[in-house]
Amino acid sequence: MNLAQQIVDGLVLGSGYALIAIGWSVLLATARQANLAHGQLYMLGAFLAWAAMERYGIDYAVAVPLAVLALGLIGVLLQGAMLPLVTRQNLTDLMIVTLAIGYVLRGGAARVFGDEPRRLASPLQAESLRFGEVAFTLQDAVILAATLLLFGLVWLVLNRTRLGSRLRSVAEDPGLARLCGISVARVYVGVFVFECAAVALAAGLVAPRGPILAGLGVDEVVLTFVVVVLGGIGSVGGCLLAGLGLGLFTQLFGALVSPAYTMAAALLLLLFVLAVRPRGLAAR
Repeated sequence: MNLAQQIVDGLVLGSGYALIAIGWSVLLATARQANLAHGQLYMLGAFLAWAAMERYGIDYAVAVPLAVLALGLIGVLLQGAMLPLVTRQNLTDLMIVTLAIGYVLRGGAARVFGDEPRRLASPLQAESLRFGEVAFTLQDAVILAATLLLFGLVWLVLNRTRLGSRLRSVAEDPGLARLCGISVARVYVGVFVFECAAVALAAGLVAPRGPILAGLGVDEVVLTFVVVVLGGIGSVGGCLLAGLGLGLFTQLFGALVSPAYTMAAALLLLLFVLAVRPRGLAAR
């Protein structure tokens, strides 16, 4: 086994996990929403980018931003419909509604795009780099760079801007934030739109590494949940650390044991970490 290659592949895999998870992590931290349609939104973002390229002849570099914009607009519509539940913090109904939205998106995607596997053809996936015994594609490098850049920007916004202070105020006490003149409804809509846009970006960058199916997103939502909980809900740095760590763990576990059991191993890892640190790795 080429250990160096496995580590590089694990870091790329973990970057993808973290990139998919960042939107949900911010949503949970600020709006206290459990969006069970997160995986299906990832699937939809991948299909939107694919449709822009295959059906309309748009270049990959333009198709991904268009998918991000389109999914952001869809996020506005979805959050507008769910806003009464969000403002009342009705978490049970929100989980049921987002679960139903996920099934609708999955069925709609199968109807519109078909059941056969599709391929999001990124020109970066065909370009490879090699350093000694370690090889990776330009797509892998872009995934890692985009993950670090996005996490850095989110951390700066949350901790160094006035917008970030408003988001933290809403997360701490929505009623008090409303009394201070903060539009809580706008914050909820904005955060949900960010989640949709971020997961569309993740889909555009990560999906070229494998086939696109209407069932895509089931494993992704489970792994996203693992990353968010492992890192500590609301912790940007913890989310990144958990994503990279989970990627390394699953890559090495698959190489040493079997790829068939990586999901079960990831959930066992989650149980072990929560038994030791119930609030996640980054909890103080």
